[in-house]
Amino acid sequence: MIPDSPAQKIDMGTESALRNRHRHPVRTTLIAVALAGLIGGVWIWSNHRAQPDSGPGSGPGNMMGAGGNRPQPVSVAEVRTTDIRVWLNALGTVTPRNLVTVRTRVDGTLLRVNFREGQMVEVGDLLAEIDPRPFQIQFDQAKGQLTRDLALLDNARIDLARYKGLLAKDAIASQQVDTQDALVRQYQGIVESDRGQIDNAKLQLEWTRVTAPSSGRIGLRQVDPGNQVHASDADGLASIAQLQPITVLFSAPEANLPAISRRLATREDVPVEAWDREQKRRLADGRLLTTDNQIDPTTGTIKIRAEFANRDQTLFPNQFVNIRLLLDTLPQVKAVPVAAIQRGDKGSFVYRLDPGGTVAMLPVTPGAVDGDWVAVTGEIQAGDKVVTDGVDKLRDGAKAEAIVPGAKRGQGGSQDKAGRPRSDEGAKPSGGRGTAG
Repeated sequence: MIPDSPAQKIDMGTESALRNRHRHPVRTTLIAVALAGLIGGVWIWSNHRAQPDSGPGSGPGNMMGAGGNRPQPVSVAEVRTTDIRVWLNALGTVTPRNLVTVRTRVDGTLLRVNFREGQMVEVGDLLAEIDPRPFQIQFDQAKGQLTRDLALLDNARIDLARYKGLLAKDAIASQQVDTQDALVRQYQGIVESDRGQIDNAKLQLEWTRVTAPSSGRIGLRQVDPGNQVHASDADGLASIAQLQPITVLFSAPEANLPAISRRLATREDVPVEAWDREQKRRLADGRLLTTDNQIDPTTGTIKIRAEFANRDQTLFPNQFVNIRLLLDTLPQVKAVPVAAIQRGDKGSFVYRLDPGGTVAMLPVTPGAVDGDWVAVTGEIQAGDKVVTDGVDKLRDGAKAEAIVPGAKRGQGGSQDKAGRPRSDEGAKPSGGRGTAG
């Protein structure tokens, strides 16, 4: 039908718009239903993929991202039966065996210094020289005085012999003989005094040559040549510290004194180790020397001295070191790596991996620590495999796989037929220094 007028055209357009308006709600509803069905299907599919198996290994511990129920890769070590050493840890200060301040014994002008700062010296080495001329003059004067007094003594003895002869002839009185005898003894005393003056002057002259009173390493020079030095100078010329052997002074709690005393009573060398500040490098090995004769009541500790040969001079006076003193040895106890010990709300535990690949959480009580190994008591047995790395996602009853470091998963070779790892660094002691228990 062809509209004949503009009014008819308007009526036909309005009718078409009304028909289109009725179609749009139906289309919108169909699109919304389709989108809702698609979203619901995706959610159901995702929930099904994330659902763990219903078994001993089910739970969040087996959800490994896209791997689903793939076992957790872990490193394991075997529980061993071994001797565990019990160490006492302490902070010590290195002290020289002997520390001597070199001082001059006479006053005078310092002429020469015959040592290099920091050099090793031996007993008797010439270190410095003081102007000897004033002391040489005193020595010469003492010798001259002795010569004069010896002559007087000889003359008095001659007179005494003459007087005794005259007395025998009754030519003189006995009192004159007695007086001459006393004069002889007086000159004898003067001569002895003169000899002492000579010895003193000779000693003063020798002291102008300053020698090393002990062996060791000499420190920095305190006085330069040309200065006037005195026997009363507090700093002296330098100091000498004996470094070989050297000692370390440290304190231990009084509770450890019985064990230390028992070790000293055996007359055997008690091993002592010195470590650096970071406890990463062992500096020296030594032996326990002695303990103090009393306990400090303010700290409840006792001072202990250890001795080190220090042949390579790694220990230096006043250096702070970490000390490890061997108190005892626990024979043939169960031990696991320190990394295998885990701690939770119920105490310490380890994860044991059985041949079937399932881990079990077993409570243990850790004891003394020796290097990277710690003594334990509990249900764990020697030969069991405990997890040392990869425990962050494990749970009791979860599935796990022992891996070899550097090997690719899924290629096999991580375990032998008995379920033991063919190679596992976690089963080897690192050989480094561990904390002492």
